[in-house]
Amino acid sequence: MNNTLDLVAYGPVIPVIVIDRLEDAVPIAQALVDGGVRVLEVTLRTPVALHCMEAIARAVPGAVLGAGTVRSVADAQAAKNAGCVFAVSPGYTSQIGNACREIGLPLLPGTATGSEVMQANADGYHFLKFFPATQAGGIPMLKALAGPFTDVVFCPTGGITLATAPQFLALPNVKVCGGSWLTPADAVAAKDWARITQLAKEASALPRG
Repeated sequence: MNNTLDLVAYGPVIPVIVIDRLEDAVPIAQALVDGGVRVLEVTLRTPVALHCMEAIARAVPGAVLGAGTVRSVADAQAAKNAGCVFAVSPGYTSQIGNACREIGLPLLPGTATGSEVMQANADGYHFLKFFPATQAGGIPMLKALAGPFTDVVFCPTGGITLATAPQFLALPNVKVCGGSWLTPADAVAAKDWARITQLAKEASALPRG
């Protein structure tokens, strides 16, 4: 993959996945892929996250694996070493942007304001994560950003649900959305992989504008 915009072709939703137990990594990933969701963002929020990425990269060939919560150059390098083919950051710095480009790891940078969008644009990024989407203004904010940033498209993430996702996806400047609802904690705790597959099927079927 040469550009994070390539992720758009795989479907309307990128799941944001937090994994607490290594043994859950492969079953979660396989359940999502079985439901038609191939792009997986595994967040660097737990001590086992990198090991989970390595396990998924080895055992789930259908997954397009990315690392979320990339906050430093070291995070980016570790994600690439673990087998990730893209990275997602909650915010943006030129240091991370340039480092990801240098190591060949396509980045989906996080932005929440016009100034952050401009900084990412200045470094060559035009497909951006809008985070935290609901808290940062949601659909009205994305509509407002469409005015001055006609060449920018977004992946809103944060507070989005199966019910609200279609409203975001209907916006012309939204290509995909991110969501944590595909891997609910109670389903993971119960090892209810069939439920996660069903949620993935529902997400895959969401219409886009």
